Amino acid sequence: MIRIIKARVHNLKNLSVSIPRGTLTVITGVSGSGKSSLAFDTIHAEGQRRYIESLSTYARQFLQQMEKPDVESIEGLSPTIAIEQKSTSRNPRSTVGTITEIYDYFRLLFAAIGKPHCPKCNSAVTCSTPQQIVERLLQFPVCTKLSILSPVVRGRKGEYLKLFDEFKKEGFSRIRIDGVLYSLDDELPHLDPKKKHQIELVIDRLILSDEIEKSRLTDDVELALKLSEGFVSAILEKEKGAAQEEIIFNERLGCPRCEQSLPEIKPRLFSFNAPFGACPKCSGLGMQLIVDPDLIIPDRSLSLAEGAIAAVGAGEETFLRQRLVSLAKHFKFSLSTPVKELPPKIVQIILNGSGCKEIETLYEGKKMQAIFKKPFEGLIPTIERRFRET
Repeated sequence: MIRIIKARVHNLKNLSVSIPRGTLTVITGVSGSGKSSLAFDTIHAEGQRRYIESLSTYARQFLQQMEKPDVESIEGLSPTIAIEQKSTSRNPRSTVGTITEIYDYFRLLFAAIGKPHCPKCNSAVTCSTPQQIVERLLQFPVCTKLSILSPVVRGRKGEYLKLFDEFKKEGFSRIRIDGVLYSLDDELPHLDPKKKHQIELVIDRLILSDEIEKSRLTDDVELALKLSEGFVSAILEKEKGAAQEEIIFNERLGCPRCEQSLPEIKPRLFSFNAPFGACPKCSGLGMQLIVDPDLIIPDRSLSLAEGAIAAVGAGEETFLRQRLVSLAKHFKFSLSTPVKELPPKIVQIILNGSGCKEIETLYEGKKMQAIFKKPFEGLIPTIERRFRET
């Protein structure tokens, strides 16, 4: 509770009041009843005055000292912020926070105490220097068995035969493939090139002791970080026969499991009015224009050849029409079939694109012919891209 005893500021006559903390409290009353005298000239003035007095003499000389209010005592008061009242604004980028400038305080607060999390797996994201990683590993008990691994391949497809040969030539002896430890001198398993794999090179194995050389562990960590471009994995066995504990360290701010990198947390990251912090979809406006598929294909009883797509029309030889002809050949559907009779999957490809699948297209212009292969962008992504570029 904030307890005010006998306030006598302006037209307050020995007012005593208790205000609960951590709640939204509204002070109401007729004109001249002392609302501003209580809120601004008493509570805010005393909160600011006490905060400024807690600062150094050097810092106080740059701040305006508020006059001590005429009050017997105030208990339970924290530093205060007063928000200036302003007229309404119809700017779509203006909010209560920006108009009152309280948003600047929040951006500084979030940048100072914010803890980043991976947007995919929601796990906490941290980054460590090689020295911090070494200090963390040396905190484990003596006689702990420690293996330093470098995750050189993280969730990528391939056979990696040349990579194994390179490691063997460089003098490495062990490697962990998809969670299984192998010797590079033995015959390694044949990896399916169509499946994703996890390959970790064993840099060193050691037992923590009082005599262990810190420089050796530092060299191991730095080499692991260099080979994997910023990642190192430490496997610990604290007791014989006990379950192993694995810790993944990251030299950069990012999630090692999802391969998701994050920018350094700074105040500008929390500003939706700056390109660095604005949402890439809505550009910080909080709303997004979405393409309506029913406006692209208004009459689904027509076929693509009859001009079902409003932007193409019937019989017009355009680049988009040539792409649709190639799309029909690739996915084996007819341009003469009414759109409503096409499989839903085909309609989705027409609207949203073919993804990574490349479509071979014969382009016939007035002066040239060309054959090229590239994914079909889709009608909706094409319209959105052109809208952004306009």
